[in-house]
Amino acid sequence: MDKNIRLKPARRRISFALKAPDAQRVALVGNFNDWNPKKHPMAKNDKGTWQKTILLEPGTYEYKFWVDEQWIIDNRNDYRCPNKFGTLNNLIAVSPWKK
Repeated sequence: MDKNIRLKPARRRISFALKAPDAQRVALVGNFNDWNPKKHPMAKNDKGTWQKTILLEPGTYEYKFWVDEQWIIDNRNDYRCPNKFGTLNNLIAVSPWKK
C-alpha cells in the first residue's frame, strides 16, 4: 500500500426528526453547517413530523432545530451541552464504524 495515500473516514447518513405539526418552517442547524438555517431545511410528513437526513463525517456535533424562527432542542436526545448564549445545544456522536 502506498504510504502517501490517506484514507478519509466514510461519511455516515444521519437522520433527524422533530414532531411539530403546527410549524410552518423547520431547519436543522448545527456546527456541521455553521448554524445556517438555510442549509438544511426539513420536510414535513403527513403525520406532522419534520425530517432530514444528512451526511456527516465521524465526530461529535452540536445541533438544534430552527422552528418558525425560534431555537428548539431535540427532546428525543438527552445528550446536551451549554452554549455561549446560556441555553443548551444537543450533541450527537457519529461513529466511524457501522453497527
